Amino acid sequence: MRTSILILLIVSATFSFGIQPVVLPKAKEIKTALVAHNRAIHVKDGWIRDPYIVKSPDGFFYFTGTTQLSTRKELPEDRYTSGKVGYEVQAWKTKDFIHWKSMGVIYSLKDGIWYTAKPENFKTGEEFRWRLWAPEFNFINGRVVLVHTSPSPVNGGNFSVATGLKPRRPWTNPIGEKIGRIHDPSLFQDDDGTCWLIWGGTTIAPLKPDLSDFSGEPVNIGPTGEFTNVGYEGCLIRKIQGKYVLFGTTWSTGKGRKGTYNLYYATADKITGPYGERKFAGRFLGHGTLFQDNAGRWWCTAFFNGNVPPLSREGIQTKELSDNAYTLNEQGLNLVPMEIRKVGNDIVIKSTDPDYAIPGPEELQKFQIR
Repeated sequence: MRTSILILLIVSATFSFGIQPVVLPKAKEIKTALVAHNRAIHVKDGWIRDPYIVKSPDGFFYFTGTTQLSTRKELPEDRYTSGKVGYEVQAWKTKDFIHWKSMGVIYSLKDGIWYTAKPENFKTGEEFRWRLWAPEFNFINGRVVLVHTSPSPVNGGNFSVATGLKPRRPWTNPIGEKIGRIHDPSLFQDDDGTCWLIWGGTTIAPLKPDLSDFSGEPVNIGPTGEFTNVGYEGCLIRKIQGKYVLFGTTWSTGKGRKGTYNLYYATADKITGPYGERKFAGRFLGHGTLFQDNAGRWWCTAFFNGNVPPLSREGIQTKELSDNAYTLNEQGLNLVPMEIRKVGNDIVIKSTDPDYAIPGPEELQKFQIR
């Protein structure tokens, strides 16, 4: 029987109360998988979406994402549902992806600009309807910068800055209301120190050195060719081997919640483009974050995003999945190994786990996989 480090669905056939807890791999298995760098690994359990990992100057890897309220008890029957997203940012840190230390709730919508700028929205809206989506940390010029999006009670983003290199209160909001309505904001700091805010699918704008305002007009960027958007959400930029790499997320069929939630990319020599054609980064890797571990190996975060429990790997590479939303990923944080290499003057990105590396038969765009 084919062995997989990625722990998949455990469903009880004999107990009436439904889905049973999933058992994480043991420390030895995780260590082995990290070194082997050829199979996805489920490293942390718990309801989460849009997982984001970044390495801090203090040597820890910080992890956050879209979560339910910290006070909400996770119920087995909620495991594979859309959950009850809250309005807080919870964070964890690790040095080995085995032992995780909770930092608790380090931010909420009450720390953002809209709580003071539009207090009437918060007074009339019920707290259980407040939403905070897709937070990410960035370590910029000796400070932590947190960005996220929110649909309620104010449809807008937040750009919040801590006083030092620890993601914790107090937070200031230097851009103020100018941050406006932005979907899935992300930050990128270039080699010359310039910071760029990225949002939607895809708009970018430069920031002033002190992060107090925008320093230029927004610019729309994207791939050339038939597919002119790299994705409609989860967009971010990395500079890899001298090339700007724009990542984005959409569904494989081009239709909402039909197929698999995938990650795509395009490359350019300048941050404003022009970018080349859209390429395939990975199946089931939508809204993933690419990062390097301490050994320099590349990984992509992955999470459960489907309408049904995770699929079996058996025959997955040739399985047509266009009738619903499907995934291989278990609920929680999954790390998927990636390979990044330069071929000629371009960057080639793919997973070293074959079940994530190949587009499915239902994929709208046809790719040449190298």
